[in-house]
Amino acid sequence: MSAEGTTAPSTAAGTSAAGAVLLTLASAQFLMTLDSSVMNVSIATVASDLGTTVTGIQTAITLYTLVMATMMITGGKIGQIISSKRAFAIGCVIYGAGSLTTALSPNLTVMIIGWSFLEGIGAALIMPAVVALVASNFAAEGRPRAYGLVAAAGAVAVAVGPLIGGLLTTYASWRWVFAGEVLIVFGILALTRRMQGAEPDPDTHLDLVGTALSALGLGLVVFGILQGGSWGFVRPKPDAPEWLGLSAVTWLVLAGGVVLRLFLAWERHRLETGRAALLDPVLLENARLRGGLTSFFFQFLLQAGMFFTVPLFLSVSLGLSAVETGVRILPLSLTLLLAAIGIPRFFPDANPRRVVRLGFIGLFAGIVSLMASLEVGVGAEIVTWPLLLAGLGIGALASQLGAVTVSAVRDEQAPEVGGLQNTMTNLGASIGTALAGAVLISGLTSSFLAGIEDNADVPDSLSSSAQVELAPGVPFVSDSELEAALDDAGVQEPAKSAIVDENEAARLDGLRAALAVMAVLALVALFLSGGIPTRQPGAGDDEVEVDGDESAVV
Repeated sequence: MSAEGTTAPSTAAGTSAAGAVLLTLASAQFLMTLDSSVMNVSIATVASDLGTTVTGIQTAITLYTLVMATMMITGGKIGQIISSKRAFAIGCVIYGAGSLTTALSPNLTVMIIGWSFLEGIGAALIMPAVVALVASNFAAEGRPRAYGLVAAAGAVAVAVGPLIGGLLTTYASWRWVFAGEVLIVFGILALTRRMQGAEPDPDTHLDLVGTALSALGLGLVVFGILQGGSWGFVRPKPDAPEWLGLSAVTWLVLAGGVVLRLFLAWERHRLETGRAALLDPVLLENARLRGGLTSFFFQFLLQAGMFFTVPLFLSVSLGLSAVETGVRILPLSLTLLLAAIGIPRFFPDANPRRVVRLGFIGLFAGIVSLMASLEVGVGAEIVTWPLLLAGLGIGALASQLGAVTVSAVRDEQAPEVGGLQNTMTNLGASIGTALAGAVLISGLTSSFLAGIEDNADVPDSLSSSAQVELAPGVPFVSDSELEAALDDAGVQEPAKSAIVDENEAARLDGLRAALAVMAVLALVALFLSGGIPTRQPGAGDDEVEVDGDESAVV
């Protein structure tokens, strides 16, 4: 595979600097991903401190995801123009400034500026650069392990984020989360000088029209998906925006798809007229790259779905604290690291396609075993084995996919691949969270309303009123919250206990429905993994075998 015009990647990997480079990149990946999960357990506290509502804080989280997703492709191209190492350093400075602004924010507006925009822009520069810097600093045979560790750092951040957020919010302040990020950024910047990066390409220029089209298209798609739980994906919920009888979500996603098609057409036009493009559409015709990006998409979709449903079960259904919930999720981190580190170390010549398929099987097994264990009266211990299995699956995927995508192209195209890769992971995470939430509420609502209608202890008048008022969606609340609401409404025994019991059973039905959808998607991912190569990068050829056929990659 050609690496012409890049720094020899084996240099760092053959010296003691390799460990420092890996620590730097893994720390950056951990930090970028941490922001997506660390505040989920502290939303109410943050809202109270800033004098805003829970919806306001959720808006800030949504905007952070939106800014990252819309700017990833552009961030990768900027890395090519100014060099991935410089883009990484500049991204760290912007991200650190955003973290400091967030830590000191007196109100929601300042928080949105710091967290949603500055940190989002910083992450959009850093994350594609991380992919490119692994390619620049490690030889082909060392990349699976390096990518595995970097990806594992991100997945561990999702798992320990609730624990870190819960500990700091409970015993100190949520502001210390962001203050600590500033210190970590300083440490990362201090280590950056030891990394190698490809030289900037003076002939590459930023395509401003392409940047606008890609940002708009991705923004419409991601925003639509994020609003799916509130507005409905196809059928609009009451008082939600609609057009021609369809939810605004449907129209936003369709509009985003049209804009993205225009973006690709514009990029082809730029290349045909001899001008620089933001993205070469030919990349998307690469079977190996498509296979890797598809698997990345499903990995993060399934990962996000699990990290949405499991904490809800632990914190709401079982009433565990934020700290206890975080501790219960830690087993996933242990097996994730074991697989991400162990597979490249002990099985360096493993068939990547087989490892990826085993990864999806591990996720499927974890999801199904958890789904089968959800019964009324079970304790928190039931999540341990499912999370151990899911962690092995995610770790197996992390050990292979980064090397698969980057090895599919020339090294100088690594920043572009980094932008595409992180776009797909953000899309997957957004869809996974929104889909799991929508299916969960739908399952909960239908089960609860059917349950109270058939329950003899619930008066017909109360059941009929609930059928009308709760038709848009039954909120996912704990028994204590429901009991307090029923007391306020003047509901007496035995109707009160009957409603609480029906809600407890319906919560589990909703969780099982969401997990069932995730299990089906894990099987879909398994059958779509044929584009993954059967040989490790650097195994002696530049071709990938796809289910019996070989197609040139570079």
